[in-house]
Amino acid sequence: MSATTLDPKTALVVVDLQKGIVSLPTVHPADEVVERSARLAAAFRAKGLPVVLVRVTGGAPGRTEGASGGGQPPADWADLVEGLGRQDSDIVVTKQVWGAFHGTDLDLQLRRRGVTQVVLSGIATSIGVENTARAAYEHGYNVTVATDAVTDMDAETHRNAVERVFPRLGETDTTDAIIKLLG
Repeated sequence: MSATTLDPKTALVVVDLQKGIVSLPTVHPADEVVERSARLAAAFRAKGLPVVLVRVTGGAPGRTEGASGGGQPPADWADLVEGLGRQDSDIVVTKQVWGAFHGTDLDLQLRRRGVTQVVLSGIATSIGVENTARAAYEHGYNVTVATDAVTDMDAETHRNAVERVFPRLGETDTTDAIIKLLG
């Protein structure tokens, strides 16, 4: 687990740190993921690099064996958490499915800014973060995941993503190490 470098045009993509998601029971405390993501965001903003805040407001249609939330979520379910220190310069992407690229303008937003690498944080490791990492890799971006700034509702799927999936898609490291690479 060691990120080697960050491209000069790297963007931070923070996945689903919204009221309805951070309130779920997670493997690692959601408030720590929010705090580390906020530190990353502040460091990226200080370097003039893009910060993307992703939120989910829907779900893909179709039958699954897994439980869906069911019912109508509270009105503020998709509101981004206050702790991220959202700025007017941040890019906000609203998605309807797990990954932040499908059906959104995320790729266009990044390419317009010359971005060649993304750093990912957020919840859930094996759902929104992993799907966004896979799509970023498929779109040709260098991918880095801040492994202490992600968590999941299930320990095994979290561990699988961090130990097996993310190293095949890019590099992984801690929040502090990534901030150090920013210089």
